[in-house]
Amino acid sequence: MKHAPTVLYFGGPHSVPPAVLQAFVENHDMVLVRQGDGSGVMDRANRSFPACLVLDATGAIEEALSLCRRIKADPFTSIIPVAIFVPSHPPGLSSRGLEAGADEVLREGLAERELELRLELLLRRAARDVSVHPTTRLPGTVQIERDLAGRIDSGSPFAVCYADLDHFKEFNDRYSYAQGDRVILLTARILRDVVRALAPDGFVGHIGGDDFIFSLAVDGLDEVCAEILFLFDEIIPYQYSEADRAAGYFLGQDRRGTVHRVPLMTLSIGVVTNRLGQFDHPAQLGERAAEMKAFAKTIPGSVYVVDRRSPSSGRLASDEGPMDSSAVQKVEGTMRGNEGGSARATESISQRSAT
Repeated sequence: MKHAPTVLYFGGPHSVPPAVLQAFVENHDMVLVRQGDGSGVMDRANRSFPACLVLDATGAIEEALSLCRRIKADPFTSIIPVAIFVPSHPPGLSSRGLEAGADEVLREGLAERELELRLELLLRRAARDVSVHPTTRLPGTVQIERDLAGRIDSGSPFAVCYADLDHFKEFNDRYSYAQGDRVILLTARILRDVVRALAPDGFVGHIGGDDFIFSLAVDGLDEVCAEILFLFDEIIPYQYSEADRAAGYFLGQDRRGTVHRVPLMTLSIGVVTNRLGQFDHPAQLGERAAEMKAFAKTIPGSVYVVDRRSPSSGRLASDEGPMDSSAVQKVEGTMRGNEGGSARATESISQRSAT
């Protein structure tokens, strides 16, 4: 069942949404959610992906402007389109709203039809924004590249993680594309919520299909990846029928018509860090992360693998000196058995196996 899109409204504890906004929401089959305090707005914006946020500054000017700046400064909420209602006096509030990051400024005294059209255009712009993935509303390739470039420029220790679902196509073929979209949304929510909770300065983007990118400070890497894999393996099996879930697989056919067992979906994560040297360009980072993701997919179960090679030459760390712990490829995750259960597994694999 598809939920109606939400318009989140803030105007202070005693404000009432303008009649034109209420009419707009009703005419577009949307749901208007009123929030009276800034912390509640931030919490709901982080949890519910509203279609847009309307800040009413006619009664709480400074609070509305401050909230707009917070929304737009946060990588997890900055993609939400924001409209701000401003009073006609004092002058200069429209420019202050735009400076705070608002996508649209609605000035008190405008004709109702113009207000409606401005809101409609705001939603249309958001819908065709190429920097946001249309299914998950996560940042797309434009913002992913921007985040990677920013991390390279900062020089701080970071990790870039490329996540990909295993056996997703077979799930789609058996259960329908609608169910596949649900799995994509669940995966996006797992990634977003875990990174948000454990690495607040992190970033989550959706490349397309079942491919995701997330980045964070390198110190939080192990905890974040382990939690993501744990939640994925706890939640995703419940998207299957009870029989398939109990068996831990279902019978499918390959392109030649051969019947074979298709395991339940797992998650493979390839990780690249700048511990052993700096990267020069986001494309270099993306290429290396994709390579590590492909290697992770050769290992059964939900796993993450961390690259230990030098960014500059692509040679193995072990080729540049004696073998030590930094030249070992670490693999951690869950290995699912045929009965649908899972057990924690940790292995160490020679760096050479990653090539």
